Amino acid sequence: MVETIQAQERPLMKIFSNDYAFSIPDYQRPYSWGLEQVGDLLADIRTAMQDDDGVIPIQDLSPYFLGSVVLIKDPLRPEAQVVDGQQRLTTLTIMLSVLRELAPAPLAIKLQSFVCEEADMLTGAQARFRLSPRTRDRDFFRRHIQAMGGLAGLDAAGDEIPEAQANMRANALFLKEQLAELPQGYRDRLAAFLLQRCFLVVVCASDQEAAYRIFSVMNDRGLDLSATDILKAEIIGALPENEELRKTYTDIWEDCEASLGRSAFEDLFAHIRMIVAKQKAQKTLAVEFKAYVQPQNAPAAFIDRMLVPYADAYETIIREDYRSTTLAESINAYLRYLNRLDNFDWMPPAIWYMARFNRHPETLLPFLVELERLSYGLFILRRNATERIQRYGRLLTSLEGGLDYRDPGSPMQLDPIERSEILGRLNGPLYTETRIRLPVLLRLDSVLADGGVRHDPDVVTVEHVLPQTPPPDSVWLDWFPDPVERAEWVHKLGNLALLSRRKNSQASNFDFDRKKTEYFQRNGTTTFALTTWIVNKQSWTREVLMERQAELVGALARLWRLG
Repeated sequence: MVETIQAQERPLMKIFSNDYAFSIPDYQRPYSWGLEQVGDLLADIRTAMQDDDGVIPIQDLSPYFLGSVVLIKDPLRPEAQVVDGQQRLTTLTIMLSVLRELAPAPLAIKLQSFVCEEADMLTGAQARFRLSPRTRDRDFFRRHIQAMGGLAGLDAAGDEIPEAQANMRANALFLKEQLAELPQGYRDRLAAFLLQRCFLVVVCASDQEAAYRIFSVMNDRGLDLSATDILKAEIIGALPENEELRKTYTDIWEDCEASLGRSAFEDLFAHIRMIVAKQKAQKTLAVEFKAYVQPQNAPAAFIDRMLVPYADAYETIIREDYRSTTLAESINAYLRYLNRLDNFDWMPPAIWYMARFNRHPETLLPFLVELERLSYGLFILRRNATERIQRYGRLLTSLEGGLDYRDPGSPMQLDPIERSEILGRLNGPLYTETRIRLPVLLRLDSVLADGGVRHDPDVVTVEHVLPQTPPPDSVWLDWFPDPVERAEWVHKLGNLALLSRRKNSQASNFDFDRKKTEYFQRNGTTTFALTTWIVNKQSWTREVLMERQAELVGALARLWRLG
């Protein structure tokens, strides 16, 4: 067949007609428009109508452009696979169905003809809905949206439904509520404007390859499509043209996406790109993924051997939910420490290793111990993204090459200069390192508590023992009369504590005894092991502070082998 591409601007009355029988392939992403997008669409259409008084004839109103759709379609047949545009077509079908439900009988029947093609004995046409969503959503959409009277059962549809169906239901109920508030005459006019003066550009390609090429070009020009949407279309589209095979791999893909969520799923693809490329990205994710990973060359192998095991590993890591009869608690603790960092550049080697050794906790735990040491080291040294990515890229290369990560020459290991610099940072004004201080203190608390209680970093704050601005005539000035010496010690690790509540600027200046009982304790107990040491002290002199500084830095030095 000669490849053909056609583009036409068509009003919705021609879109939802016998000229087209739309179907959403199972490999497409789920219906995902929410109330914000649907509300914007309705508001834009109403604004485009301009004349609320109904004085200007509909045919004289300015046309409104709704965007474009990309189809795979034989010019001589109505059947059309939707490559791009399912969000618009589905939402417009919902809107027409709601207008039908709110219309009086004669108009409702006419509106239904744009939702469902009527059977015709003379021509032999079969009754069929003009839009068929993905298989897993099709029955729900037909029963509760497209069928006459179907919206009445939406409230009873149940809460345990897939996300796409939940979006369909929420949007239908929202439109029903919004449109029901309008006068019937205005709704009728809105329906007429929608069908006569709202237009879509319909791009029809004769084959899949041409349609996906158009899809990709349109995405590059700024339409709201994610990198994984493009990759899904191309990877599933590269499978042999076997409906059962494509459905199987579409289900596998969407199960991974549903388990992780759309945002984390796209992050996974960035991590997979890094695992293969081992260098900082220079172009868009879709472009580099196809260039380095090349999933389109062996789509089934990519899904089976990379996507599924890496998705499982990634989910375990971000959920901190490793399961095993042994060492699971320790492994999850190290995942928790890593996830507290302000970057995820450590993730690709963690995914790579987890995918290979997830059934061997005795092998996995030592690796995570070393990865945590390296990651916190680079974190404390404030290595920039390029330096971190280069380091983890070298680590991935060495792991794939079979080099033992415990070898002194491995990129996993901190060199003597790095260890010395980390110790210097820990002995410096740590509080002023705003992105470092909380993760380091939480890690230190877990060391002192020997695992201890889990804390939510979002509700934990860092507090000074010796205040930054002690009040005049306070005991603090008796213990630290020299302002230079006080400034030297106030921001050091030894003078810092953790609180599991908001800071109180007034309470932070309490004298030491009152601060211990009213600020560092709750109902007579301390929440953090790090703070227990403070509460047990009778004074907070320079000598006490020096002792605590040495003890805390020493604990981290032993943990990360910095000596």
